Amino acid sequence: MGALLAFSRGIDAMNERFGRVADYCVLAACLISAGNATVRYLFSYSTNGLLEIQWYLFGAVVLLGASYTLQKNEHVRVDLLYMMLSSRGRLWLDTFGLVLILIPTSIYLTALCWPFFWQAFVSDEVSQNAGGLTLWPAKLLLPLGFALLVAQGVSELIKRVAALRGDISIETDYEKPLQ
Repeated sequence: MGALLAFSRGIDAMNERFGRVADYCVLAACLISAGNATVRYLFSYSTNGLLEIQWYLFGAVVLLGASYTLQKNEHVRVDLLYMMLSSRGRLWLDTFGLVLILIPTSIYLTALCWPFFWQAFVSDEVSQNAGGLTLWPAKLLLPLGFALLVAQGVSELIKRVAALRGDISIETDYEKPLQ
């Protein structure tokens, strides 16, 4: 189990780095948006490329940040059932959810998105908008984001199994969202 937990820590470290990239993408999107608005109103100049890069960055925030969100246990869940379970019951529910839903679905979506990206990459697909950007970097975010989610799902599964065996302790307290 020690080797698996070390593997899990490596996945966690990788996804933490991608989470930081997602954080910087939020900042970049805000700065580009503010800059675009300023240039548009002061100089009556705008380009579709500036709008599209904001979309790309938003996609990066969601797709690169999803695995980090899972790692930090901040993802959306059916809290009605989760709140009523004991700590061990929550570990079991997480384990079943990872094995039956998250990991298989993320593998399927990774496989489904890869040809979508690859076709854009080999054809050097460009946006049809005037001044638009090359599309493959944005399309790469799809298989990359789902692959990172698979990896983090495996990491979380390793940690849940280790916690169920008593090898490690995992905080399972859950606070109902305030909204």
